[in-house]
Amino acid sequence: MDWGYIQNVLPLYGKAAWLTLRTGAAGILLAAIVGLLCAAASHWRVPVLRRITSAYVEISRNTPLLIQLFFIYYGLPKIGIRTRPEACGILGLAFLGGGYMAEAFRSGIEAVDRIQEESALSLGLTRLQTFLHVILPQAAAISAPAFMANVVFLMKETSVFSAVSLMDLMFTAKDQIGLYYRTAENLFLLVGAYLLILLPLSMLGSVWERRLRYAGFGT
Repeated sequence: MDWGYIQNVLPLYGKAAWLTLRTGAAGILLAAIVGLLCAAASHWRVPVLRRITSAYVEISRNTPLLIQLFFIYYGLPKIGIRTRPEACGILGLAFLGGGYMAEAFRSGIEAVDRIQEESALSLGLTRLQTFLHVILPQAAAISAPAFMANVVFLMKETSVFSAVSLMDLMFTAKDQIGLYYRTAENLFLLVGAYLLILLPLSMLGSVWERRLRYAGFGT
């Protein structure tokens, strides 16, 4: 292990890690929004919306992220829609993650006793108010483990962004290995960088779940 080489390329990995984290966070945020909207559409039982969201969930969950990225980056330009590698990564991760987030939120919403919704409506709350103030807080606690598992899963999926020329951690590792044949050193840095990103996420998820349950939601 050449520690001098590792020290020299650390700034490259720092820049790549920041790009990976930034792109992954944006994609996950969009995925959470899409998933919540899909879960809400399923909960409100609007026939057309339920069919659309069901089709979307099946497509997103049953196609690999790599194929989705290729479609966005190489396929859409055929009809005049071009995206930069970072935007492609965010959109691809949001498309994939939206399906997983939708199922996580849907299971949480369905776990809330229906009588609570009926009671809120009988007290004069609108369906939107009932959803936001009665159902969603409890569903958030119930969905917390699945939500954080999806966050970690999606962050790991960022490793395929290099396929669309995004200079993320995987791209940097492959580039350095190809240039200098320092396989052990670059794999060490690659694994270390992902651990530094993913371990805090896992710990944060555990703390968040405990606090929600301690506050009395989802019990």
